[in-house]
Amino acid sequence: MTLPTLPALPASWTSGETQRVQAKLTAFTEQTIADVGKRVAQFISFQKTVGTSETGPLRDHLAFAVEEEDTLKAAADGQVNADLYDDEAEDEDLLLSDPKDWREQDNYAILGLSKLRWRATPEDIKRQFHKKVLRHHPDKKAAGGDANDDQFFKCIQKAFEILMDPVKRRQFDSVDPELDDSVPSAKAKGNFFTIYAPVFEREARFSNVQPVPLLGDDKADREYVENFYNFWVNFDSWRSFEHLDKEDVDAADNRDHKRYVEKKNKAERIRLKKEEGARLRTLVEQAMKLDPRIVRFRQEERERRNAKKAGAKGAAAATAAAPAKAPPVKMDAATKKKMEAEAKKQAEADKKAKAAEKKKKEEARKAALKVQNKIKDLAKTHNYFVGSDERLSATQLEAQLNSLDKVIAKDRTMEGLTALLDRLSVAAKEGKGQAAFESELTSA
Repeated sequence: MTLPTLPALPASWTSGETQRVQAKLTAFTEQTIADVGKRVAQFISFQKTVGTSETGPLRDHLAFAVEEEDTLKAAADGQVNADLYDDEAEDEDLLLSDPKDWREQDNYAILGLSKLRWRATPEDIKRQFHKKVLRHHPDKKAAGGDANDDQFFKCIQKAFEILMDPVKRRQFDSVDPELDDSVPSAKAKGNFFTIYAPVFEREARFSNVQPVPLLGDDKADREYVENFYNFWVNFDSWRSFEHLDKEDVDAADNRDHKRYVEKKNKAERIRLKKEEGARLRTLVEQAMKLDPRIVRFRQEERERRNAKKAGAKGAAAATAAAPAKAPPVKMDAATKKKMEAEAKKQAEADKKAKAAEKKKKEEARKAALKVQNKIKDLAKTHNYFVGSDERLSATQLEAQLNSLDKVIAKDRTMEGLTALLDRLSVAAKEGKGQAAFESELTSA
């Protein structure tokens, strides 16, 4: 580091001459500063430059300190969620959270995002994570003389990991402990739209299809109402229940145990998904029964039918008053018997033709099934065309079988299946089974 040189002495100055002080120095004062902000960051950077030794969590989290000031400034400018910076109280139960029970922990509460929850942006999560790290880092606790907070710090890290992963966050949001998925009582008193509009808005965030139509009001026309309920009858939800798995697949002792755990977890997820579907059906069906617009539409439909029926009765009365039609021509017994015999003969012929056609289709189906089995046997012989002799895991095997079914379903006619079998057989003999199978899958 190069220091600036002092200016040259005056030519008139002589050794031993006393210099006159032109001004007085101000008195030194002590001032306490917070361990955040750009000024502190610059001070630490200066210490690093000149080689001064400094240890502690403040230096370890220099980047967090610099970002903190920018974050608070952005909050004051209204650029981020203002509620984020109202520090939530960390009760004793929260601080005693065990990282081993991470499936039961409230990740939003851990990071102080209870007010925002699923509305929190990735930037919100990062900023709160930085704040929590600065507050609960084990090194900082130890430096301050407090007990080591390593357990809660691990919970913070786990919460950050889950909420920053889009897939894991959706899995957690699906079973958020603060999630209200109740269905209003069918006997609830009050305005229908006031009761049910917030419920449908709450459920709308789980839709794979966006935007989601809103409930609307009493002025909505019939087409709007029908489209709304058609959407919800066929609602495509992304809610899943992997976060509630009671057993960890990675902790399985062996492959058989791993398959057992996967099967058990999958069965439980399917059960929960069915319950979720039943809950949504109950909500939609109940809303349709109570919706005043549908009640009005049905009443109008009844009135139209009654008016049409009344018109039909009037037309029937007019017809009755008209002159009677001539009676039908009578045929003799011989002619009638002959016609009945011909009709019976034609019916028997139609029955035989139908039976023959059914038999022909069944034979074709069985023949096609045999070819399908030959294709599956060929795939099994060549390790399902994965390009190696390594034994497949249960997940890999299921994926290859699904791909094989997709290839077979491309053309289930006898001609199509036979041609597919020939192509795969030739490619397998030439050692090109994997490439041929992937080509068939791509064109499926």
